[in-house]
Amino acid sequence: MNEFHLTVVTPDGTKFDGKATSLLVKTESGDVEILANHAEYFASLGIGRARIEAGGEKKFASSAGGFLSVKQNEVMLVATTFEFADEIDLERAISAKEKAEDLISRSNDDKAILIAKAKLARALNRINVSELLKTR
Repeated sequence: MNEFHLTVVTPDGTKFDGKATSLLVKTESGDVEILANHAEYFASLGIGRARIEAGGEKKFASSAGGFLSVKQNEVMLVATTFEFADEIDLERAISAKEKAEDLISRSNDDKAILIAKAKLARALNRINVSELLKTR
């Protein structure tokens, strides 16, 4: 299968740098799959599951915020957060989910609710991606 160069970076450092055959990621406008020789493309990332296929293996991750750039078979994913499934602290994600739900249920402040909803979406995504390890 044809490959492209993929680099995934976060504020914490490089998460992936190498050849890949596919990248599936959630953008603000929906899921996008990048394959070799993809047209030039730029998009903002949403909160969602990512999948990297490289070396015959599929690795799933939780991704949130940032951007995706494709140019001349070079793919750059710059994410606010990007955690592979085996890196996710499930207990911490569940705790974050519970805290966000609690804040949403008892707050009257629209801004605080909006922030809590974003935290809830991120926590639910991390839980979902972590659960993928159990089904594989």
